[in-house]
Amino acid sequence: MHESLDLENIHVYGARVHNLKNIDVTIPRNSLTVITGLSGSGKSSLAFDTIFAEGRRRYMETFNAYARQFMGDMERPDVDKITGLSPVISIEQKSTNRNPRSTVGTITEIYDFLRVWYARAAEAYSYETGEKMVRYTEDQICDLITKQYGGKKVIVLAPVVRGRKGHYRELFEQIRRKGYLQVRVDGDIKDIIINMKTDRYKVHNIEIVVDKIIVPTNGAEKGGGMERMRKSVKTALALGKDVIMLLDAETGEARHYSKLLMCPTTGISYKDPAPANFSYNSPTGFCPTCKGLGVVNRIDVTKIIPNPKLSIKKGAIDPLGKYKDNFVFRQLEALAEREGFSLDTPFEELTPEAQDVVLNGSPEPLHLDWMRMYGAGASTYDGIVKYIENAADDDEDDETALKYSAECTCPDCKGNRLNREALSFRIADKNIADLAMMDIADLRVFLDEIDDKLTDRQRKISGEILKEIKTRVGFMHDVGLDYLSRYRSAQTLSGGEAQRIKLATELSRRETGRTLYILDEPTTGLHFADVHKLTEILKKLASGGNTVVVIEHNLDVIKCADWIIDLGPEGGDAGGTLLAQGTPEEVAAVESSYTGQYIKKTLERTYLCEEKQDDE
Repeated sequence: MHESLDLENIHVYGARVHNLKNIDVTIPRNSLTVITGLSGSGKSSLAFDTIFAEGRRRYMETFNAYARQFMGDMERPDVDKITGLSPVISIEQKSTNRNPRSTVGTITEIYDFLRVWYARAAEAYSYETGEKMVRYTEDQICDLITKQYGGKKVIVLAPVVRGRKGHYRELFEQIRRKGYLQVRVDGDIKDIIINMKTDRYKVHNIEIVVDKIIVPTNGAEKGGGMERMRKSVKTALALGKDVIMLLDAETGEARHYSKLLMCPTTGISYKDPAPANFSYNSPTGFCPTCKGLGVVNRIDVTKIIPNPKLSIKKGAIDPLGKYKDNFVFRQLEALAEREGFSLDTPFEELTPEAQDVVLNGSPEPLHLDWMRMYGAGASTYDGIVKYIENAADDDEDDETALKYSAECTCPDCKGNRLNREALSFRIADKNIADLAMMDIADLRVFLDEIDDKLTDRQRKISGEILKEIKTRVGFMHDVGLDYLSRYRSAQTLSGGEAQRIKLATELSRRETGRTLYILDEPTTGLHFADVHKLTEILKKLASGGNTVVVIEHNLDVIKCADWIIDLGPEGGDAGGTLLAQGTPEEVAAVESSYTGQYIKKTLERTYLCEEKQDDE
């Protein structure tokens, strides 16, 4: 019956899914088609449960039998036949991503390109001093040493431990076996002895004394002095993992040099940046405190003391409740006696010092009379806050800990999600978090003006990357999402916002055409001006060789469609009938179509306006 092959249209024959009444519809390729009708008339049944479901089933059938067994069987929708079906992408009006790490930036890939841009073009600054980081080749280091220390006696050091705790007994033994006689520990040069070690509980800086030399006065000077200096520098760089330290023997002033990015004052060095260093989903980039979430749970004192008018004995401290004869209350009694306050006094009337010691504890031991009977002299009171934090480490008491916690901005990264090293790379005096915090409108302005602020090197590197970023930002603007920032969590997006973000992402990915897009009421929540922008985007998508099918009630979109499918006449069992299909003018001529009658009035007004403009 339906044997002729039509390459210009998609044909659906005998659709009976849900309340559809065995309808036949046609959808022209490379066009904007609107499916409209009353609520419950079968629009989603046709678009998603018939056309998209069949497209997905056909895609699954392209996998081999082994792969399909893990995907499950896809049932064929209740339809006689669908011809001319292209690869289908469904963009529904719902947000399914509940991952707290998923943001607008990651969904749209804008943040991914920003990471590549910063890894390639950003300039590094020290997080300690704010100075611009420098890097040198081995020859440059030797030249700098000659210029800065010519004729002076210096000690060549190789940093091996920086700001870490430990006794380092094995490290000292390894250094001794390599033939080195001295090390500099926390600023003091010491001879290496057998079983040498440091205080394991203190933070240490350790450098190997590689050589003690008098620096030649002329970089071009031949002979043993220059050769010895170059060998010492090379050895120190190898031991110090591309970092070397020079100590002026007279003044004790230290300078750092590195083949890595390095702070010239403090000697802090960074590895060469990679895109992962700017990812808040990677251990190499995220803030170690909040693990890249930008927020942390902290104990909320107002939840611990919900009613400060009560005394401690009457239950002011919610986790403890009213007075009981137990260890914690005995500690509080001893604490009150020592600090000079009473457990019968309303909590709000206690001095700030007394409140602080109750909540946060005291380093001084408490002497409890009943403990002396058992030979135990004193106990330590860590405070109610510490008591609750310890409960968080106990899985059984995790709910108790959360009850008295509140989500707050991470105190270390200030909500920027990244570690301090990643935040120390800048382009045009902005780090990557500064750009991620901007909304789309502000970011567009920044990117439009960025070219004049880049160095020649940055301009050469940034060309293609900036083009990709600007394209994606432009599409976000076109779909009416100027107000979103890249750090906006995907969990907080409305259904309409999530759908338009997906649409913007698809626009940036697929400009080659030959794809069928199905959208569910994309104009929901949009201002009239933004509806026009979105319609232009849908038209652009169709003109690029794609077929766009939209479920829509907005007349401004319907009248701009190339093709309309009107279902009805009512909802539920009274729906599922094809009332009209065709161009807006053809549908407007069908008297039984509700949509047609409204379009007719809209088209008549449009024609009148055009005639007036022609007369003028």
